[in-house]
Amino acid sequence: QVQLMESGGGLVRPGGSLRLSCAASENIFNFNVMGWYRQAPGKERALVATINVGGVINYADSVKGRFTISRDSAENTVALQMNTLKPEDTAIYYCNARILGRDTWGPGTQVTVSS
Repeated sequence: QVQLMESGGGLVRPGGSLRLSCAASENIFNFNVMGWYRQAPGKERALVATINVGGVINYADSVKGRFTISRDSAENTVALQMNTLKPEDTAIYYCNARILGRDTWGPGTQVTVSS
């Protein structure tokens, strides 16, 4: 089973930037879709951005124009560049890999946006 490991979270001031990375233990093109989800305190886990095997990208409306998802097939990584961060972006961010409807999750990385 694939293993996913996120990195790059931390504390940042409003308006700042962070870059998250998800390292996969196998070829990321083995999966139909890879992406990022987040879960804020007291809320359900929600989609942030996904990229499918064909390169089609989908963003949550709340992050469009601020976040960019990308992938590196040589390194088997999926990144999330987050710009113009807002306090409401504070959450645990999870990497996801999906194949034939089966999900694998990373352990998550905390992102806190606060002054």
